[in-house]
Amino acid sequence: MAKYKKKKSPPTPDPEDEKKSEPEPDEEQTPPTEKDIPPTGPVASEYETSRNKYMINKLFWLRIALALIAGTAATFIFDSIEGEDRRWASVAFMIIIFIVSVGIAKGMKMQLPRSDRKKLVTTAIGSFVFLYLFSWIVSYTLVNITGNESGVAIPFP
Repeated sequence: MAKYKKKKSPPTPDPEDEKKSEPEPDEEQTPPTEKDIPPTGPVASEYETSRNKYMINKLFWLRIALALIAGTAATFIFDSIEGEDRRWASVAFMIIIFIVSVGIAKGMKMQLPRSDRKKLVTTAIGSFVFLYLFSWIVSYTLVNITGNESGVAIPFP
């Protein structure tokens, strides 16, 4: 037969011990609130917060301007390329311009908290892409418009 070790269990509590461990009604403990918990990271001053908002706003409008300029420039830069290659060259140009804008954003020396570092990349990315494509399509259409072959009136004589 196998020998089993005797299990040691904690001592059973005495009924009088329970009365001692319970807090009295006037000593009720309240859970800590958000105000009681100290912040874990450094607290940004009002000046730093307003400066960061200003710099992010500046980055937004910089990317909007870059998208409009680069989209229009793509019409003239890739005019000599024919067919499908023109489209892919323009998309590659758009990605390069966006990467340049990320480099410019990093050069702005924004003091963002670690949780907001992705704002350098994500700020105005959708606007950048759509405005680039919009300005590229509109400028290409205006430059390459031909006579009345299609039956549509020419906007500029």
